[in-house]
Amino acid sequence: MSMFENKIIFESYPVLPLRGLVAFPSMTLTVDVGRVKSVKAINYAVDSDTLIYVVTQKNVTEDVPTLKSLYPIGCLCRIKQVFKMNNELKVVLNGVCRAKHTNFTDNGNHYCSVVERLYDSEIKNRPIYVESLVRRIHNEFLYYADVANGIPSELVATVASRNDISFLTDFIAFSIDAPFDDKQFVLEQLSPVKRAKIVIEMLIKEREICKIDNSIARQTRHNIDENQKEYYLKEQMKVISDELYGDDSFDEIDGFFEAVGKLNAPEDVKNKINSEITKLSKMPQGSHEGTVVRGFIELCLELPWNTFTKGKVDIKRAERILDRDFYGMQKVKARILEMLSVYALAPDISGQIICLVGPPGVGKTSIGKTIAECMGRKFARISLGGMHDEAEIRGHRRTYIGAMPGRIINAIKQTETSDPLILLDEIDKLANDYKGDPASALLEVLDPEQNCKFCDNFLEIPYDLSKVVFITTANSSDTIPEPLLDRMEVIELEGYTREEKFNIAKKHLVKTELQRHALTSKTFRITDGAIYGLIDFYTREAGVRKLSRSIASLCAKAAKKIASKEETSVTVKDSDLIPLLGKHKYKPEVILKNDEVGIINGLAWTRVGGEIMQMEVAVLDGTGKVELTGNLGNIMKESATAAVTFVRANAEKYGIDRDFYKTKDIHIHATESAVPKDGPSAGVTITTALVSALTGREVRRDIAMTGEVTIRGRVLPIGGLKEKAMAAYTGGVKTVFIPKENVPDLDEVDKTVRDNLTFIPVSRVEDVIDSALICHDAPKEEPIAFGTQNTNNYAERLCR
Repeated sequence: MSMFENKIIFESYPVLPLRGLVAFPSMTLTVDVGRVKSVKAINYAVDSDTLIYVVTQKNVTEDVPTLKSLYPIGCLCRIKQVFKMNNELKVVLNGVCRAKHTNFTDNGNHYCSVVERLYDSEIKNRPIYVESLVRRIHNEFLYYADVANGIPSELVATVASRNDISFLTDFIAFSIDAPFDDKQFVLEQLSPVKRAKIVIEMLIKEREICKIDNSIARQTRHNIDENQKEYYLKEQMKVISDELYGDDSFDEIDGFFEAVGKLNAPEDVKNKINSEITKLSKMPQGSHEGTVVRGFIELCLELPWNTFTKGKVDIKRAERILDRDFYGMQKVKARILEMLSVYALAPDISGQIICLVGPPGVGKTSIGKTIAECMGRKFARISLGGMHDEAEIRGHRRTYIGAMPGRIINAIKQTETSDPLILLDEIDKLANDYKGDPASALLEVLDPEQNCKFCDNFLEIPYDLSKVVFITTANSSDTIPEPLLDRMEVIELEGYTREEKFNIAKKHLVKTELQRHALTSKTFRITDGAIYGLIDFYTREAGVRKLSRSIASLCAKAAKKIASKEETSVTVKDSDLIPLLGKHKYKPEVILKNDEVGIINGLAWTRVGGEIMQMEVAVLDGTGKVELTGNLGNIMKESATAAVTFVRANAEKYGIDRDFYKTKDIHIHATESAVPKDGPSAGVTITTALVSALTGREVRRDIAMTGEVTIRGRVLPIGGLKEKAMAAYTGGVKTVFIPKENVPDLDEVDKTVRDNLTFIPVSRVEDVIDSALICHDAPKEEPIAFGTQNTNNYAERLCR
């Protein structure tokens, strides 16, 4: 038996008569049910879990249907959902198959009927003929969709994707806006081919009707005097608004239109704002959407469209301002002056984005403010630390209640100019989560090729950021995404040396705190020794924030004594620090009192400056184990391994037992175990200490060294020489061994340090060992200072 030869089955079902609607197989229909009999029929079908027979009435005004008032063919449907709404039901039906009723009765509770299921007749036409009908249906539906209003794109896509002629005809007849009796005629056709021809004719008819409707609408709009209509409606709305709310909202609308006329913005921007004002005028007072639209209009009116500052860059003045605000930092100042020089010659240039990278407290944010002053531009700061929402940069879309523009547009609005200097602070501390990645949003902001048309989600109008000067700051460039870092020029700000901190405190910090605490140079004085004491014993930092707080604490204590009339003026000396601030918080790193075996002064770089890191090596009887302690990182452990390998390879040269690695245990320790340590620059230090411990020769206590060592004994360059040299100087070191390739870096070392230290450049670790270890069978000699003699010959006078 084929699919078209179905057995005839008669079954009794509850009946739901419809007015003006037609149900089709495989289609979902939502109906409002209010008649008592119909509500009871729905409830009966739901309770008994049975299908319901849905049939359309011929007369939509008839409340009590009869057999003659119903079309002969309807649709068996399955109830999917039922929603109760007051005394009515909203029912979602899904068509199962065509059906016809043989009777129509009222059982006292609801309408019911004996129903026969109907199925499509067999298609006897050739497949190519059926295919041509399907194509014709597709084309006619597209023609209809072009002229009909409000056809959803999903509907067009569904029609285009289906080739089943039976489904296609039912779907189109169900979906288009056609009279219900035309749809019923399609439902009554059991032949898919005949149904297709009817649907094609229906589409052609409805298309022509839509064309006529559109033509009439165009002619009607053309015949109405727009100016008269607008005036008439506006006056009516004004009266209605005044009666309802008693406000002057329409005066506000007029004020918006007037403000747009005065706005110095492009015409397309004005048109956009005017359209939003018109939309706002049609919204009810106090609506949530109206609040968002009003915020958009006010933002557009407050933005400085095509408004720029008229300041000019004076390089001499800029140089004086930089010297006034910052001590030292010569390289940074030079690069800033170079950037300002370019702006002085080409004010319209764009694309120079600087990233200031350095430890906390070195003045990165202050530099941004000073650059703005030098350029004569307004300044805005945006803190990016912990920001994890992309909308903070791009703004929220206006579909959300409480939507706001992003921080970039807000900064432009606050500065009231289109070319401010915006400081993006802590760019290395951006985060990201399910709300988006702010770093990716900044790519457009910081790209000169894109930011000329930056589009904020709230504003939805391209805004030109190409004239804005962006300065970013970070503590480390390691956490900045590579694409973002590629758009910026990085300027490194190193930590301040002891001398730089002293001068900053004396020239800037003390004056600032005196003013803040209502003191003068006559009522409060702090000696140089006291400032050095604060730096050495109460602070350990790269910047000067803690130093500033310490000075503020001294000023506060002095202000208390003066206010209580205990004293008329206060002078703080070095000896007064412990009574005023308590015991020393930090101890200075100093060299040993005596020359010792296996203990040597290494030099380390930290974010708060340089430090002396003493390395200790002990040799014990054992089985050749090497123990590494002191919270060492992987790279430092590898340096220790390389040092052991070098000593094994050169054991005979230094009179060391060649089997020491089998018979001795070696313990290498770095002091201050609580502090993590890593890096390759301790290689020379470990090697020298190892030779000292294995040979029993003391290490000179007044020397220090830094450099990476290879297993062949080569000494490779390191970083942080400026800070390491300062640590050696403050710790009492007299001689420092440095890699030969680091000689050019001596220009960055403080002049006071260079004058008081002897730097010996080396390329082989043997030169360090021969000079650093004391020889007992020859007189002790001082090494030759770098720059005073030919350093290539200094090893000739050392003992072998």
